Amino acid sequence: MAPFRTAAAIAAASGLGLNAGHDLDLGNLGYFQRNLPGLSEVSIGHALISDALRYGLRETVRLYLEQLRPG
Repeated sequence: MAPFRTAAAIAAASGLGLNAGHDLDLGNLGYFQRNLPGLSEVSIGHALISDALRYGLRETVRLYLEQLRPG
């Protein structure tokens, strides 16, 4: 996570928002979100749709939201 934290600090110091995307999925999204201060947005469309084929869309959205809840 160190390179991501460094980039996040540089972005914040520059007044930029911090977004993340590629390679985030149910297995790593929660960890990434909890360990990267200032994360504003995640782009998880490909992973979400892939998981929806397995779990159904409603359940998949619930699972992703659960990963993003604080705590």
